[in-house]
Amino acid sequence: MKTILSTLLVFFCGAASAQLTKYYSSTATYDQVIARYKTFDLKSNMCLLKEAGTTDIGKPLHLFIISKDQTFDPVVAKQKKKAVLMINNGIHPGEPDGIDASMELTDYFIQHPDSLPSNIILLIIPVYNVDGCLDRGSTSRANQNGPDEYGFRGNAKNLDLNRDFIKCDAENTRSLEKIFQQWKPDVFVDTHVSDGADYQYTMTLIATSAKLHPAIGSYMENDMTPFLYAQMHALKNDMCPYVNEVGNFPDEKGISAFLETPRFSTGYTGLFNCIGYVTETHMLKNYNSRVIATYDLLKIFVKKVSVDAQKIIAAHQKADLETSKQKSFGLNLVLDTNTFSDLEFHGFEAKMRLSDFSNGQVMYYDEQSPFAKNIKYYKSFSPLVMIDVPVYYVIPQAWKEVIDRLKWNGVKMKKLKKDTTITVNCYYIGDMKTGKNPYESHYLHSGVQIALDTQQVKYYKGDYVIRADQNSNAYLVTVLEPQCDDSYFCWNFFDGILQQKEWFSDYVWEEKADSLLKTDPVLKKKFDDKMKDPSFAGEHWAQLNLIYQNSPYKEKTHDRYPVTRINSEMKLPVE
Repeated sequence: MKTILSTLLVFFCGAASAQLTKYYSSTATYDQVIARYKTFDLKSNMCLLKEAGTTDIGKPLHLFIISKDQTFDPVVAKQKKKAVLMINNGIHPGEPDGIDASMELTDYFIQHPDSLPSNIILLIIPVYNVDGCLDRGSTSRANQNGPDEYGFRGNAKNLDLNRDFIKCDAENTRSLEKIFQQWKPDVFVDTHVSDGADYQYTMTLIATSAKLHPAIGSYMENDMTPFLYAQMHALKNDMCPYVNEVGNFPDEKGISAFLETPRFSTGYTGLFNCIGYVTETHMLKNYNSRVIATYDLLKIFVKKVSVDAQKIIAAHQKADLETSKQKSFGLNLVLDTNTFSDLEFHGFEAKMRLSDFSNGQVMYYDEQSPFAKNIKYYKSFSPLVMIDVPVYYVIPQAWKEVIDRLKWNGVKMKKLKKDTTITVNCYYIGDMKTGKNPYESHYLHSGVQIALDTQQVKYYKGDYVIRADQNSNAYLVTVLEPQCDDSYFCWNFFDGILQQKEWFSDYVWEEKADSLLKTDPVLKKKFDDKMKDPSFAGEHWAQLNLIYQNSPYKEKTHDRYPVTRINSEMKLPVE
């Protein structure tokens, strides 16, 4: 089998660089890209270009499908047990390498149809950030070596679409996630260009395996990823992991794996047990070399997915099944700085020189001083929070923006048939931090602390009950548990609960406060203990407020997180 595979790969990947050497100092415009894919559609019955949603700029989001037997329907594709590989291009249009490489990949298969595997479906998003691609210029990527002109990072709302996957503010994101949920790809590849340190590699790679369910993550870590590296080496185009420096430069303290939280593309796709990679070509390499490297790697992805199609599908299905039964999930991963491996790294020496225009010292990488040495590579993560999965989540219909996002992501929900009072476990939001500056149109919460309570809550006909036994459970827990750094609470979708709506007039409340202190010994002790603080003892309004906040008059809904949990089986009146 190894001999056959090697022969196939030599045929499939050989001479890829020679095929593309003549092509690229510039990148295609948006109109040129779509025109070329329309031509592909007309030239080959293996191809279909379709409008699969809209974008914030009003242009359609295109999906291009390549299938040897013309299987263009996701349901039929699953019935035929075809592995699905999805390639996303132009999320940052100033990083257009994948846009051009994917067109050349498509052209290759049209010119060599026998090379297209019959057991896979290839999905290509020609340009994801259409808005940014139309905003074309030559100065927004100050650190990048070509192409001559390119698109802009932000979309029409000035959103970075690679921070939008969980929150779904952009029409682009909603359209892409609809495609993703319809096709449920087995492997997802997002094409990028890096920023940061200088080194010898043209291509680096972000792999999601550490964040995936072990049933699929172990295959990715131990089989697919090593294969990609080996095949790129055979093409004399060595890769290394994405260079995320721990110190000031790679060989000072080493590098770490990049943590793609669910706001990022592959962090999102990983919630659904989809193998995810981000290709990151190096910003300082010339554009032609970057397109060639991306093209080479995409061809290797196609072959590997084809050779291991049934293995990948089986692992994906196993991960989905086990996710639906998983009892707890770890959230808010942090890098384990005590665990690392040695990585042979090919870089350039970092040196210091005097600035040409100031008296300051500036660090630079000396490309005349290349090196190969072992550095530390950190890629283990540990969760800060463990969440036990409830039997049900309950969410009132009032929170439509959240409910819409759950629906877009394939969460199965049922509606209450009548008004019903249910005993539920609920969270009260305690201490947290909120960003002082906007981040992607939100003021993010972080470090959320919660208090638990059990209450009887009245729900209404049409409110939603979600049984947490779905293969989307990792997504559910991520977005609905407020402590998660990418939860819908942290993204401000529930901020209405944080404002108290009713207060008191001190001259009226004085008498009731006095009565409460005389009749509630627990409150009286709390009050007396607080009075030992001189600053509190001198503030009469603060004393009244403490009594109010701990009285039956304080509204129960203030700071009460509206998504509640039911931790045991219960017969509920649902449709």
